[in-house]
Amino acid sequence: MRAYRWPRWFTVYGSPCRSKSTRTKRFAAGHHRALDRRVYLLLICHGLGPTRSIGQNLFRSISKLVAFSAPHLSPAVYRVTNIVTFFSRLLYLLMAFSLLLVAAGLFVSSLYYVVQWLIRCRRRYHMSRQNGCLPPKKLPQIDPFLGTDVVLQNLGAAKEYGFLKLLKSRHAANGLTFTTNTYFRTTINTCDPTLIQNVLSFQFQDFGMGPLRRKSASPLLGRGIFTTDDDIWAHQRALIRPSFVRAQVTDFSIFGQHVDQLIGLIGRRNNEVDLQQLFFRMVLDSNSEYMFGESVGLMSENASESATTFHHALDYAQQGTILRLRLGNLMFTHRDKKFRDSCDIVHAYADKFVSQALEYRRNQGTLPVEKRGFDDEGARQKYVFLNELAKDTEDPILLRDQIVNMLLAARDTTAGLLAFVFFMLARRPDVWNKLRDDVLENYCEPLTYDALMNMKYLRYVVHETLRLFPPIATNSRMANKDTVLPVGGGPDGKSPLFVAKHNVVTYSTFVMHRRKEFFGEDADEWRPERWENLRPGWEFLPFNGGPRICPGQKFALTESSYTIARLLHAFSGIENLDPTDWREQLTLSLTLNNGVQCRLVPAQ
Repeated sequence: MRAYRWPRWFTVYGSPCRSKSTRTKRFAAGHHRALDRRVYLLLICHGLGPTRSIGQNLFRSISKLVAFSAPHLSPAVYRVTNIVTFFSRLLYLLMAFSLLLVAAGLFVSSLYYVVQWLIRCRRRYHMSRQNGCLPPKKLPQIDPFLGTDVVLQNLGAAKEYGFLKLLKSRHAANGLTFTTNTYFRTTINTCDPTLIQNVLSFQFQDFGMGPLRRKSASPLLGRGIFTTDDDIWAHQRALIRPSFVRAQVTDFSIFGQHVDQLIGLIGRRNNEVDLQQLFFRMVLDSNSEYMFGESVGLMSENASESATTFHHALDYAQQGTILRLRLGNLMFTHRDKKFRDSCDIVHAYADKFVSQALEYRRNQGTLPVEKRGFDDEGARQKYVFLNELAKDTEDPILLRDQIVNMLLAARDTTAGLLAFVFFMLARRPDVWNKLRDDVLENYCEPLTYDALMNMKYLRYVVHETLRLFPPIATNSRMANKDTVLPVGGGPDGKSPLFVAKHNVVTYSTFVMHRRKEFFGEDADEWRPERWENLRPGWEFLPFNGGPRICPGQKFALTESSYTIARLLHAFSGIENLDPTDWREQLTLSLTLNNGVQCRLVPAQ
């Protein structure tokens, strides 16, 4: 056995205790106390050294110490060393036993998960076989597991404003339905209306937004209607639905004054403007007045700093949200302080109006029933979306999340649609003239909802723009259980398709709306006349479908149609100032990266 080497500091009065004769002489000289002190010190310091486990150190150190110096220790120290030796052995055994338990636990849990995985695979195999499912096509990948090449390709295409073009080329090469694997997550990509109809409608309960989408959008949208599922979503939709009744949608009193401001601002800028930028400001002004009861005021020449800050924060927060969605499971790498600050600015701005709405609720509660909703002079108060929501709940966070969700959706959908309409009109003077004739033929002052409904060619123009440039160009749902879709499998995509729990189905309305078998050989062209006889079904989904169809689609269409009619009445012509083709700006909705640079000609 290797001799135990004592620490260099273990000496008596400065010299090492090396020989037995020296020790005997010194102990005989009455130096028990010195040795006792060093025994205690050895127990504390050497026994707890960092190079070994605590129990092993104590056991070895004390055993060798007792064997070496037991004959010379005082009785008190000898008893202490025996007790410490006992407990060190006990600690050593307990630690060994605990490590054994941990190892056994790891083995059992690993075995459990392996067995569960095998059972799950067997169940899925039988489910797939019983329903005649076939695997779909797979996108060729260099990295078949992490899909790093696919993610980098997506991010690179988005940076060059060509993600939708990339998506269309993938479908052209791989069919209507194909899968990709990115970071151990399977995504089913489709532009098949039958498959989309089953996901959004017939098998609605089998799919939801999923935790990944909630996590990516929650810093901005919280637990709003666009990030929640099941009972929470149903409750929030029930709160929103009454606010989009026909009486509210067809009231142009709010729209009218903001369109008046838009027309005046165009004139003050010598009729040369970027219409998209003005549309976003106008729509945010009108929708904030409808929802908050007070306009943000961006169309004013002296817009407040808080309004401008809110507008820019909303844009930046939206861009950060779509980036988090694209990162997927790598979302944790998104560390952007400006994004978090922008979300806080948006929330703080909305909180101000939520407080006012809750105060309104409390004040109305103190009034007799017959006086609620009327001002002091007996006139009915102006409709405010947030005040109506506050009648059903007093949760400030719920109200804030709802209003941010609705404000963002209403702004981007309407402003994006208006921008694409005038982008195409600036390049198609023939359509401008035909549309203006239709507007002037049915125009009345003040413009009414019935007059708008009589402008058929205006409806064709709006539908054709929504077809080529849908507001939500891509969307997704996550399977919340194992399920089978009737199409999507096999080389031709017509066999049943097995979808495992947590798989994501991503569908592209942008690609589907340009399919020639539905919209003709000229499907990539902007031709409003095609809608004279066209009656599409699920192959035309500008506002989604099924139970989650956009509750504000009529509101957006009416606001857009009203604005287009007013502008074509006020201006007799439009000149394009941008010779380039359109470039996508894909955030939570589809807009133009290059805007709508044009010159408008005032009507005489």
